[in-house]
Amino acid sequence: MALITYLVEDNETIARNLIDALAEIASVKVTGHSATQAEASSWLALHDGEWNLAIVDLFLQQGSGLGVLAGCRKREPYQKVVVLTNYATDEMRRQAALLGADAVYDKSSELDSLFDYCMAQTASSQTPEVASAQRKAMEHGAQLVS
Repeated sequence: MALITYLVEDNETIARNLIDALAEIASVKVTGHSATQAEASSWLALHDGEWNLAIVDLFLQQGSGLGVLAGCRKREPYQKVVVLTNYATDEMRRQAALLGADAVYDKSSELDSLFDYCMAQTASSQTPEVASAQRKAMEHGAQLVS
């Protein structure tokens, strides 16, 4: 089963290439994509409990990936948020960690590490505990909507 992933990336070429590579290398299914903080925050909130991984760029068409991170602080334990950026300085890594990022990867030099992380998350998402937690979160979300 694929890792349900949401991508926040404002460069269409990078987004397209990343979606293809993630699907091929790491069994990741990107179910949504946005280029702005508002779109990303809205989608992630509306689909609370329904995604496993969010991959977030820091510099967006509007807003910031740091704002997206801040909006994901109250996620389920099985939901991971990673930053993928060209600006992976020590200070930016520290800020991202303070906002709840599970990992930070540099686009130019750490893509293999991102793919390894995704493969590990795909494997861990197959455990009965994670599947049960995700089912409960989705049921709870459905009850709130109805």
